[in-house]
Amino acid sequence: MTLRGVAAIAGIAELKPERMSPPGVGAMEVIAEVSRMAIQDAGVSIREIDGLLVDTFNDSGLLLPSSVAEYLGLHVSLGELVDLGGATGAGMVWRAAAAIAAGQCEVCLCVNAAVRRNAGLGWLSGARPSMGAPDMQFERPYGAVTPNCGYALIAQRYEYEYGLKAEQRAKVAVDQRTNACAYPLAYFYGQPITVDDVLASPVISDPLHLLEIVMPTGGGAALIVTSAEKARELRKQPAYLLGAGEYLTHKSITYAPSLTNSAIRPAADRAFEQAGVARGDIKLASIYDCYTITVVISLEDAGFCAKGEGGDFVAAHDLTFQGDFPMNTHGGQLSFGQPGLAGGMSHVTEAARQVMGVCGDRQVPDCDLAYVNGNGGIMSEQVSLILGRST
Repeated sequence: MTLRGVAAIAGIAELKPERMSPPGVGAMEVIAEVSRMAIQDAGVSIREIDGLLVDTFNDSGLLLPSSVAEYLGLHVSLGELVDLGGATGAGMVWRAAAAIAAGQCEVCLCVNAAVRRNAGLGWLSGARPSMGAPDMQFERPYGAVTPNCGYALIAQRYEYEYGLKAEQRAKVAVDQRTNACAYPLAYFYGQPITVDDVLASPVISDPLHLLEIVMPTGGGAALIVTSAEKARELRKQPAYLLGAGEYLTHKSITYAPSLTNSAIRPAADRAFEQAGVARGDIKLASIYDCYTITVVISLEDAGFCAKGEGGDFVAAHDLTFQGDFPMNTHGGQLSFGQPGLAGGMSHVTEAARQVMGVCGDRQVPDCDLAYVNGNGGIMSEQVSLILGRST
């Protein structure tokens, strides 16, 4: 079975990321707001929503899909909790398409929300893994308590194997900041940076500098995924799902099969095979970018350049919306911001906007095909999508 042309993204909503969420606003309120905006953007009625995919948010315990359905006043024939970390947004899209193909729903709301209350390590007070989990035995006792540590290990190993230069990693952050400066919703809108700025920022976890690391924020995003037939009846150009792939290999970096080869390769290969397009056909790459090293490895494993050539690739290409290889034209999470799992969704929303042709002055010309990749954990969970202007 292929998902090519079965479904399309017909509505998009996204809130401007905020360093701290407003007092008194919880995840349910964020979900309600972005859901309303996405439904309005798609031009459908709330009564037409018959599918609901949600992520793991902290306003409710068990029964999250039904909690959201109750709060929004939805009666749906499909409800699912998707828990793939930063790959959740991309994973929602192909799951919605599969449900539509199976006849379980026709108009599916996919929604992410994040509420941020303080800038400290409040996440440590949340649910903890079992003491028998590998990270509790082999990582946290030695100080590896945040994703910074895992991605720094990846960057160190990659530099050892392939000689990646700090200036090459920094260029990823600089080009994406240029994109953010053209997008008013981006957290760092109007705040350009240089390679020197990146390299002069504090080293947080060697070799990664502060400006190579994602900015945690509050916010939310939502999509309306519907059948291709329904999408063609609506008022705007949709972004059709042409291919999808998913691959998971580990949770704890202790069990990662490799630090420099990721699960993106099989996910991307499946997505491109389903879509029947080549890497050279892609007009926009929308790639999860929690760290600059993530982008370098993702470009290689998605097949845009050979293994070990990612640094030279980003150095040789203009990654801005005006460049020869447009990438993360909303600024990526490095400069748009990372509102929890909605940060991963931002790569889907931006790719869909570009394919729909609604990005105004920062529109990539003739953007009829876009590649999206979502990444969860420490390069653990990967979801690749191909979106297109036609089936």
